[in-house]
Amino acid sequence: MTETLQTPEVSKNARALLSADQLHVTFPGRRGAAEARAVDGVDLDIAPGEIVALVGESGCGKTSLARTLLGLEKPTTGKVTFAGKPLDYASKALKSYRKRVQLVLQDPSGSLNPRHTVYDAVAEGLRIHGYTGDEREAVSNALSRAGLRPPERFFLRYPHELSGGQRQRVVIAGALVLDPELIVADEPVASLDASVRGEILALLLRLRDELGLSALVVTHDLGLAWNIADRVAVMYLGRIVETGRVEDVLTSPQHPYTQALLSVLPEAPGEPVVLTGEPPDPSRIPGGCRFHARCQVLADGRADEAGVADACRTVDLPVLTGAATSQVACHWAAAGAEDSGDSR
Repeated sequence: MTETLQTPEVSKNARALLSADQLHVTFPGRRGAAEARAVDGVDLDIAPGEIVALVGESGCGKTSLARTLLGLEKPTTGKVTFAGKPLDYASKALKSYRKRVQLVLQDPSGSLNPRHTVYDAVAEGLRIHGYTGDEREAVSNALSRAGLRPPERFFLRYPHELSGGQRQRVVIAGALVLDPELIVADEPVASLDASVRGEILALLLRLRDELGLSALVVTHDLGLAWNIADRVAVMYLGRIVETGRVEDVLTSPQHPYTQALLSVLPEAPGEPVVLTGEPPDPSRIPGGCRFHARCQVLADGRADEAGVADACRTVDLPVLTGAATSQVACHWAAAGAEDSGDSR
């Protein structure tokens, strides 16, 4: 049965704004050690106006993937495509690309220079890119879009004079001032109080609706993904192991890793799944399913009952396609789908 495991036949999304195609990113090992496979075969598409949440625990490779999509890391193999064209790594081309794809970091205090006023922080991108229009008007519009109104009231303030939520809005305004088509938000509300998290998430959704802005939201928080994303991609040890519409993945997770992540949410039914051990070293990725050493389904005998335990330990799984369909890389989930007649 394990020999017939198939990758879903889905063509690449022709409408994708940003795509990763068979992306691999490796880093040299220390003192002659094996290289670390931070991103180990990823296909991912983000359509215009779509918000995709990239979810996984620390060390799974999601930040390395995000940096590669931004052009901050060059892939070892594979390619990044934006608006139908492969990413050009020449400095002039990257500068143009980064005007269209902007980064929003998780810590607004660390993102903002304490010696710069709000006006200078937002205007910095315009000056780097040689903006020739009305700088004051552009800064004012960006601050207004980010919810800081009236914007003139904030021009001469310094970061220490703002609340955490206001600082994050300034960071978002600094990205918006260049009229990007896509933002990559790395844990955009992780450092904020619960009282303002919802406000920032609502702002990102409003920007998508009003500006047609696309976003990749990198997070370990499945609750955030539920509240903001159209699709979710769950990453483990360098690969996406489950992807699909956020409603499908988070209400009916197929991969044991996704199930474990969801089980620890406060509102989750039943007992939380406690994974044993730490994620394997990315320089020594195990054979078979890369999750098998920590998998609760293998540990409790359900994989044996489905007849896939040996495959879990020895047979590699395919890279999921980047298309916007529900997919899972799991021998046990595939066996369950076959038994139920599901064509997943």
